[in-house]
Amino acid sequence: MHGILLIIALLSVLLPARAEDDHGAWGPLTFFAGKWEGTATSRSGTGTATREYRFMFNGAFLNEEVRHVYDPSAEEPEGQTHEEVGFFSYDRERRTFMLRQFHSEGLVVQYVLDSLSADSTTIVFVSESIENAPPGWRAKEQFEIIGDDEFIELFKLAPPGGEFEAYWETHLTRKDP
Repeated sequence: MHGILLIIALLSVLLPARAEDDHGAWGPLTFFAGKWEGTATSRSGTGTATREYRFMFNGAFLNEEVRHVYDPSAEEPEGQTHEEVGFFSYDRERRTFMLRQFHSEGLVVQYVLDSLSADSTTIVFVSESIENAPPGWRAKEQFEIIGDDEFIELFKLAPPGGEFEAYWETHLTRKDP
């Protein structure tokens, strides 16, 4: 009997629990759930952006699916497409949100929540690691909520020892909750 109770106790600690049980709610990240469309501006030019955010595995993760299609330019005569899949999670031990993204270019970025404005309209994640990038590079994802159905995402990169510089900006409006 004691063995069964020990196993139940361990599983309750080790298995992902619903986010609501761990920290009250997903807080400001709940805002993103739904389908989004908008524009993307980057070093590759301008284009269209689509996103979908949905909760998965009984609320344990918030999944994001991103697609940017950039118009042809002098540097990219055929245009360019960027896709990524990401997962927001809550790290109970660290008591913070995490974001892990898998990019079509082969990069895997692990972010940790860096800051959240007092009014929850600016959410900033900073990379802890970037797989398949040269050593020392850093990334920053900044989400600025500017209305009930509108936000801007700023993606920034920093070379080793350097400052963050804007790489792309995406302006999105909600299309479907």
